[in-house]
Amino acid sequence: MAEDDDLKLPHESPQDQAEEQVQDADSTLPVDDAEKPLTADVSADVSPVVDEFMAKAADANIAEEHAVGEEATFGGHAGMEAAAFAASAAPPPYISFEHVSKSFGDFVVLNDVSFYVNSGETLCILGRSGVGKSVSLQIIMGFLKADSGKVTVAGEDIDGMSERELQEVRRKVTMVFQNGALFDSITVGENVAFPLREHKDMQEDQILQVVKGLLEMVGVAGMENLLPSDLSTGMKRSVAIARALAAQPTAVLYDEPTTMVDPLMGHLLGSLIQRLKAQLHLTSIVVTHDMRFAQRLADKIVFLHEGKVHFFGTTEEMRNTEDPVLREFLALDELVLPG
Repeated sequence: MAEDDDLKLPHESPQDQAEEQVQDADSTLPVDDAEKPLTADVSADVSPVVDEFMAKAADANIAEEHAVGEEATFGGHAGMEAAAFAASAAPPPYISFEHVSKSFGDFVVLNDVSFYVNSGETLCILGRSGVGKSVSLQIIMGFLKADSGKVTVAGEDIDGMSERELQEVRRKVTMVFQNGALFDSITVGENVAFPLREHKDMQEDQILQVVKGLLEMVGVAGMENLLPSDLSTGMKRSVAIARALAAQPTAVLYDEPTTMVDPLMGHLLGSLIQRLKAQLHLTSIVVTHDMRFAQRLADKIVFLHEGKVHFFGTTEEMRNTEDPVLREFLALDELVLPG
């Protein structure tokens, strides 16, 4: 028996409704365009406030880039062909590892690892599972402490910092976790508003406008009143990015942003990361196992293998390498499984 089109289907969950909204709004793959304004899809009623908010973030990032350039130095090397590449770093990097090692008991995760990313650039960390990609991000954030070596974040050596000092660093550098790490007990809108209310420099009506605009910007418009449990994995990642942007960071770390998401959402997230770099001068580190995604985003790639940096260089250098370990990884990445 046909169901009345005017009636809500009893089995239609909030997640089903949310996914339908995304599909209706994004029925075709967007064209990659780093120059497309970040606020191009933001509603006219909130656009002025959101435009001002994003312009302020871009100005702050440019100022931070200049400040770090005056203070930071980099003296490490990643080994192999990357040594000359790292030695040529100019201006000084925004984030760097110098001879960093980390073990858990007898298991060595990182062994004398060195790499860097300059302000306004994107570094992709590649490698198979268990090689220390996510551990590297947690060390940068100060959630884990390196056993040895030097870690510089926002031009500052974070080794020996107190938790209070690390909190100040995390105001500049934020992380988008695989699971989104949203607050489960509050709505999507309240999640995004959380860092805005912490800053205490905006009126409530402005906060609500920025929240609406950020959600529209990341492709999950109109979901302010849903709970995180109502969302798919990809939508949780989008909300997590919106919440990160609300904090107006200078750098964002992404842990496997396209894992367990559909191709459309993965494409949207990739386009967003590109535009954030181009228009907000955001520094990004992206952990991924997907070489094609990395080629699309990265200025530099670091490939971790057996706890060490096996390669550090540009995407073109990696594509042209004759190294057997890298060639095997690239060949596996190109495999297309039959449908």
